[in-house]
Amino acid sequence: MKSLTNIKYILAIFFSIISISCSRADEDEDVLSQEDISNIILNVKDDATGIVKTYNYTVNAATNPLIKIEDGKSYTVEAIFKNGNEDETESIKSAKDEHFLLFDFQDSQVSLTRIDDESSTRSDGKKLGLLTKWNVVKAENGLSPKLELILIHDALLVSEEQSGSIFGTAEGGETDAVASFDISN
Repeated sequence: MKSLTNIKYILAIFFSIISISCSRADEDEDVLSQEDISNIILNVKDDATGIVKTYNYTVNAATNPLIKIEDGKSYTVEAIFKNGNEDETESIKSAKDEHFLLFDFQDSQVSLTRIDDESSTRSDGKKLGLLTKWNVVKAENGLSPKLELILIHDALLVSEEQSGSIFGTAEGGETDAVASFDISN
């Protein structure tokens, strides 16, 4: 009988250790998984007119927002990340050394410059991309013009340089969020 009590005691300790070691509480609090981001919003300001248009990508929506930009024009674009009504952009800024945005303009010719201020510039001098300038060469430069915006977490190395249609590169890390926006002229 005593050995059965000991086995029960040992099993109770074992399962307690397993449940504690598998706890999600050990994860970094600033990790934003796709489940924690419900909307990715782009505020696109026409630099000539000052008019701002808002494009709201909702995770798992059936359609993508259609961004209307004109050839030859420039725009100042602010990216905002939300979880329901909560603005997660500040969480990204507070962990700025762990985040980076990639902009993939597919079938669209846009020149992008990151113009982030100090609040969204990493300690390595790289700008996150929460505030950008778009100079549109040709909005529709193929059959399916679109922007794929990717938020990367914990990349080993990042670069603001353009590689093909993508502005920015990241080595390692994982994807926190992806948004697709269709583009038209």
